Amino acid sequence: MGDPTGRRPPRGVARHTRRGLGALGAVLAVLLPVSASGPGVCPRSGAGGVSPGFVPPPGAPRSGGPPERGPPAGSPLAVNGRLRVCGTRLCNEHGSPVQLRGMSAHGLQWYQDCLTRGSLEALARDWKADVLRLPVYVREGGYESGPRRTTDRVHGLVAQAAALGMYVIVDWHVLGPGDPHRDLGRAATFFTEIARRHAARGNVLYEIVNEPYLVPWARVRDYAERLVPLIRRYDPRAPVLVGTRGWSSLGVSENSDEREIVNAPVRAGNVMYTFHFYAGAHGRRYLDALSRAADRIPVFVSEFGTTDPQGVGDDFGRPGGIST
Repeated sequence: MGDPTGRRPPRGVARHTRRGLGALGAVLAVLLPVSASGPGVCPRSGAGGVSPGFVPPPGAPRSGGPPERGPPAGSPLAVNGRLRVCGTRLCNEHGSPVQLRGMSAHGLQWYQDCLTRGSLEALARDWKADVLRLPVYVREGGYESGPRRTTDRVHGLVAQAAALGMYVIVDWHVLGPGDPHRDLGRAATFFTEIARRHAARGNVLYEIVNEPYLVPWARVRDYAERLVPLIRRYDPRAPVLVGTRGWSSLGVSENSDEREIVNAPVRAGNVMYTFHFYAGAHGRRYLDALSRAADRIPVFVSEFGTTDPQGVGDDFGRPGGIST
């Protein structure tokens, strides 16, 4: 989160607290966003809270390997199986295009009482969510402050989502600095362990950088081309999502556009490029870039909302509304 249209790395965690799962009001979609926001499902929790602990669901492995039983019949994971990129679309294991819709949680280090078995069951069963995005903040009290604690929490949540038949986007949530190379070593360690542990589940999409900014696309691409082979070593078929420069705006927020990616894509297969849109601050230029890009490259909308990027404003981006 943070760009010249009003985004900035948060100083605290007072904002974005009244959407589902303490989320950013961001719903996930492939190519075309579909609104599915709703009231929050957990009380607010301050920064630095202690996790109540994760209880593995029945059939979840404690030390790697595939689950003992498959996802529930009729669930998104059971119906679609392992996903892959086909042309400019995301497809299921049968080769049919699919659209994932669900919620993005807030940083895993905050609001520890939000991501519980009950809230995930509500997403899967009541909201009919296909996917859950898990933002692993690198700084801001996240991975850097407790790599083992953070990684173990992701292990548990991926297993729980799989048991409910949901896909999971494991999001390496880069804020400051905007250059993902600054944390390449940490990202390599983290994603190598996640891929080794969960490849057999077939429910993980790897979002290897959230919102790079003030860095050329060539450098973001180089980062991706270093990291993708590490994931592929253990999970060769999983889609990888690559953040685009200018806070995942396809370059628009930094006076560029999708052509820099079209002309120099990541040299790896099964890759999609992320786009973020907040209606309270972004406008036609962003949507036009998305429309053009979707005809040329695989695009995944991994965040969008009706407020501005900081969660400020009502459902039309006007002052007031949901923020605290």
